[in-house]
Amino acid sequence: MGRTVIPYTQIVDQERSRWQKFRRALRREDQAHFDRLFELARRHTQAGVYASQPWPMEVILMSMLLEHQKALAVLAERLRRLEEGGNGDPGLAL
Repeated sequence: MGRTVIPYTQIVDQERSRWQKFRRALRREDQAHFDRLFELARRHTQAGVYASQPWPMEVILMSMLLEHQKALAVLAERLRRLEEGGNGDPGLAL
């Protein structure tokens, strides 16, 4: 018989639970940002399943970093357009 593999979304939830004491120690406004980080990590469930790393927190953190990098790229492009004086900025949303 094979071993049961825990679904990746459940692994993310378990890691989030492990960090609950840390979350509770944060200021209320920081707690919302903390929650958002784990929501961002869930966007990359397929990659997390495919990676099947022995340390799931690494995959979760990489997913969070990827989302931050995407947001930075959008902001940098928007800033570039504004600095060039372009009026064609459609108001890119994050």
